[in-house]
Amino acid sequence: MKIDKGFIGGSTNLLVLSLLKEKDMYGYEIIKDLEIRSDNTFKFKEGTLYPLLHKLENEGYIKSYKKKSETGRERKYYEITDKGEKQLIEEKKQWHVFSTTVNKVIGGDEHAFL
Repeated sequence: MKIDKGFIGGSTNLLVLSLLKEKDMYGYEIIKDLEIRSDNTFKFKEGTLYPLLHKLENEGYIKSYKKKSETGRERKYYEITDKGEKQLIEEKKQWHVFSTTVNKVIGGDEHAFL
């Protein structure tokens, strides 16, 4: 099922910060991990992800550094900052309130549509 981009747009910070909480990643790795974990529901293009990463970096939630990969290629990695970890907690709280409230309105049974 294709998900409306409006639904995804409000959760991109939460998704990216959650991945970076687990480990430092480079851009393409983030894109692929999101696809795999979401069963191909979240398919970010580079033109969508990189502006988001720049915004998160400008806000101080993540920082970047260059590192050589196992193949010897230098890549730009992103890591979550302390400020980003605090923001992730806030984003998770907001998501919980939002999803719980939406489920109350629509009936709450997530399996009813399967």
